[in-house]
Amino acid sequence: MTISRLFQLPFSGNGPWLELKRLNLSIPFLAWVVVVPMSFLPPLMLYYAGTHYGDSFMTGFADKEWRFITTILFLAELLTFFVMGWLIRAVLDSQKMEISYQEAYLLAAVAPIPLWLSSLALLVPVLAVSVVAVSVGMFLSCALIYQGIRSMCHRTDDDVVAMSATYTIMAASLLAWGLLMAIVWAF
Repeated sequence: MTISRLFQLPFSGNGPWLELKRLNLSIPFLAWVVVVPMSFLPPLMLYYAGTHYGDSFMTGFADKEWRFITTILFLAELLTFFVMGWLIRAVLDSQKMEISYQEAYLLAAVAPIPLWLSSLALLVPVLAVSVVAVSVGMFLSCALIYQGIRSMCHRTDDDVVAMSATYTIMAASLLAWGLLMAIVWAF
């Protein structure tokens, strides 16, 4: 699978997703090779922004315990991967859409990549840039989940069912993301 095929994942159906599915990546492989390295990115970027920009980025930004916050954020991201894989499988099973655990965890590993990459916007010390990057990341993440469901589920005859499942999964994902952000601001 080439990089250009990976960029097609949020916008196209079966082709790139079936190619990714054919790689038959195990859940431990996804966890160690995709999730763990990518999960380092947001805490690392947040630590950098918190220790370098201070209050010029956002009021109260400098007074945080960034080592503690970023460690908790990293661990919460890892936990979220395992919960989201289970949730994707449960939601799709409740909608009578067949998906294996391996496919559910593949989707749980691929879908947050735009959000993880949006943390690179913290290299620019402007809050508006980060807000736009996170918004684009959320849109792409939603598109990845929708296209992944349509491509990997064995019952994809009804786009309305796929959209319904996507909405349920994204609502849970946004709730989890909101909790992660609440953790950051609580400390």
